[in-house]
Amino acid sequence: MDQKVIIKAIDLVKDYKISKDKSLRVLNYINLEIFESEIISIVGASGAGKSTLLHLLGTLDRPTSGEVLFEGENVFRLNGDKLAKFRNTKVGFIFQFHHLLPEFTAVENVAIASMISGKSYKNVYKSAKFLLEDVGLGDRIDHKPSELSGGEAQRVAIARALINSPKIVFADEPTGNLDSKNSDEIIKLIFELRKKYRETFVIVTHNEQFASMTDRTLKMVDGRIINGK
Repeated sequence: MDQKVIIKAIDLVKDYKISKDKSLRVLNYINLEIFESEIISIVGASGAGKSTLLHLLGTLDRPTSGEVLFEGENVFRLNGDKLAKFRNTKVGFIFQFHHLLPEFTAVENVAIASMISGKSYKNVYKSAKFLLEDVGLGDRIDHKPSELSGGEAQRVAIARALINSPKIVFADEPTGNLDSKNSDEIIKLIFELRKKYRETFVIVTHNEQFASMTDRTLKMVDGRIINGK
């Protein structure tokens, strides 16, 4: 049976205007298919376009030209409200710095991501608590970010990314701010979550060990994918 395509990028181009008459091309006709339940790593030197590609695939930014098809639908044809709803319900994000809200507890940080879609805290608390237990933080749910280690905070961020049961999770250097022990634990956790939830992950990383473990590794140079297409 053929693998199901979750996302297909077609001739993605991204230019940034740097002056009235000049622009910088950051992505140069990217074509890519991402399949259900695979873990993809994206590697390359700083400035190669890795994070820009991640942001376009996750609809955090719009391409200059080209298309991103999510299960066959061109997501950039959605209007603002529908695109925001798509981003909130179909996509999860994990960043290098966890970006947790400092005044809220771990369980509240996870729940808020689901409350944005209109659900009540009472209804999402149980799911948020369960996910925190799933990432090994069952005894830390009432702790605020300042009371958590870097690795624990990143685990909260992972639970937050999963709270709406997204079809795909994009991670930008999720281990980049962690020591080797916590980095190894986060890598192990991502693979465990893929196995349990059949989740799809696309991960920008400089961690060569992590990249070598993923199903596919895409290497980028000067805004192009040069191997692993």
